[in-house]
Amino acid sequence: MQDKTKLARQFIEAIPHAKALGLELTYIGAGEAEISMPYNEDLIGDPRTGVIHGGAVSAMMDTCCGAAVMSHPSAPGGTATIDLRIDYMRAATPGQRITTRATCYHITRNVAFVRATAMDDDQDRPVATASGSFTVEGK
Repeated sequence: MQDKTKLARQFIEAIPHAKALGLELTYIGAGEAEISMPYNEDLIGDPRTGVIHGGAVSAMMDTCCGAAVMSHPSAPGGTATIDLRIDYMRAATPGQRITTRATCYHITRNVAFVRATAMDDDQDRPVATASGSFTVEGK
């Protein structure tokens, strides 16, 4: 498992958009991952409100889901997104860090299935939820 954790961490650190967004892998293990993104004025989508652009949230959720797949005990290696549906529930509160938690809840020979939730400081009201399917490479 340690090798998978290291591989997933290196994968995220090597992705240019992850660096640009300031993504930080805060937890990974056995099909679960957590990534956080600090508030950054460069990522504002609406200058009037200061709300982070949905594309930044989407990229963070996709990356977190991929990390969850890579850390799953049945996943042999890399992954790629097949399909990812994101439902935006509300705007993230300006000035607050956004954190995504993803779980790879089912894996077949070729496809992994993942659910994720993005939150700011208000843990009772998600910013967004996602569900997706990802490739399982190397099996």
